Amino acid sequence: MKYLIVGLGNIGDEYRNTRHNIGFKVLDALAEASNTSFTTERYGDVAQCRLKNKQMVLLKPSTYMNLSGNAVRYWKEKEKIELENILVIVDDIALPFGAIRIKPSGSDAGHNGLKNIAQMLGTQAYPRLRFGIGDNFPRGCQIDYVLGHFTLDERQKLPVRIDVAIDAIKAFVLSGLQFAMCNFNNK
Repeated sequence: MKYLIVGLGNIGDEYRNTRHNIGFKVLDALAEASNTSFTTERYGDVAQCRLKNKQMVLLKPSTYMNLSGNAVRYWKEKEKIELENILVIVDDIALPFGAIRIKPSGSDAGHNGLKNIAQMLGTQAYPRLRFGIGDNFPRGCQIDYVLGHFTLDERQKLPVRIDVAIDAIKAFVLSGLQFAMCNFNNK
């Protein structure tokens, strides 16, 4: 059985350690923990690894956030992966820093990456893991905050929170969406 695990972010050095790129950071850590590395392929950087008898295709789209759906649709079709076996990792300002919320579907909540994925897949019914980045910004400064860097305190706590996200991804792949939701939401 195959799974497509997508980490959303923007390519380029100027975005490397921004809050908006938490999806890339989670996948980088998952690839490292799985002793695999990314290669640049069509629409993104891709790594493949196994988790017991399951195959995971890790995807970091190179299409920029607002066009992530092109990459997701291409790799879904290329690898013949069912919609319910896709998990998209995305930043979320509505959640406190480091909080995780896994959902089977839902609105894009104003997130342009999720909006484009829904447009390209023709549905919002695909699993996603929302990684909280907090909302500690003045009114009208959301873009600067999301595209800004984590604070020193957040950077110190980030490795533990990324490990929790990786455990949640593994639970999704090995035990299913409901198990992952019950055991990792808001942890």
